[in-house]
Amino acid sequence: MNAWIVDVCRPIDEQPLQRVQREAVKPGPGEIAVNISCCGVCRTDLHLAEGDLNPRRHGVVPGHEIVGTVANIGAGVSNLSVGDRVGVPWLGHVDGSCEYCRSGRENLCRAPVFTGWDRDGGYADSCVAAAAFTYRLPASLTDEQAAPLLCAGVIGYRALMASTVQPGDALAIYGFGGSAHLTTQVALHLGMRVHVLTRGAENRRLAKQLGVDSVGPADGRPPEPVQGSILFAPVGNLVPAALTHLDAGGTLAIAGIHLSDIPTLNYAAHLFRERSIRSVTANTRQDGERFLALADRFHIVPTTIGYPMAQAPHALADLAHGRFSGAAVLHNH
Repeated sequence: MNAWIVDVCRPIDEQPLQRVQREAVKPGPGEIAVNISCCGVCRTDLHLAEGDLNPRRHGVVPGHEIVGTVANIGAGVSNLSVGDRVGVPWLGHVDGSCEYCRSGRENLCRAPVFTGWDRDGGYADSCVAAAAFTYRLPASLTDEQAAPLLCAGVIGYRALMASTVQPGDALAIYGFGGSAHLTTQVALHLGMRVHVLTRGAENRRLAKQLGVDSVGPADGRPPEPVQGSILFAPVGNLVPAALTHLDAGGTLAIAGIHLSDIPTLNYAAHLFRERSIRSVTANTRQDGERFLALADRFHIVPTTIGYPMAQAPHALADLAHGRFSGAAVLHNH
């Protein structure tokens, strides 16, 4: 099979991805083999390729927003059949026995396995995944539309819940890429007022098109105190500003797996009156199931741009340089 691997981490314009030929892996017990139709392009893939996120092993295949069909099943798999359409997400497996797993917080598992980081992901013709960690996808969505939901959508949903914003409250969103534009749709359907602060004319245009309450520059100020904020941009310099604009008791949720350094915070200006910061780490399977149900109910449709799988480095470069709004998706056909 054809696959893209992270060879040597370096800036995306210096080609950290290499295309190789590999033998397709057969599924083991509890696993399925998936013929990949498409795979979303996530900023985490970019962090991995450039070395902001250290690869767990050399030659890993990135990609964790995978849509495809079951080609083969391993021993003990009873919930899926050959030919089923499935989504393979970022969380690939957990130990199931640590204190976090036992308490329903498997996203904090002490020995997690992540797709496209620990095990080979979706920048390829096929992959192997744990059957219990895949999702059935809403029939209302095409493969391309479904792919960004599997990380951008699910992580955005968890960040929205972490921000503790309630229907009728105001929410500020910093950065407006693949995850933010999906989270915005959910927040609007839930009756929240949404204020988007982002760079880039195309991002601002998309935010307005989705019907948000206001749009401003990334370092701007929302028109009202907000009860919660989500930082999608991996820019630590935005943290003080986001905290400053939080109402008393508000929470800033930081959605990315990587963030540049945060400047010194001032307790009185940024944290007093019970303002808080909360990071978001991966997601649980329950998060994914709840979000996919909401996406089907609310008809959440991502704005996507398609690329042939052979152009994976080009898609990542376009993401790095902000050349599109919404989410990029790689296609095998």
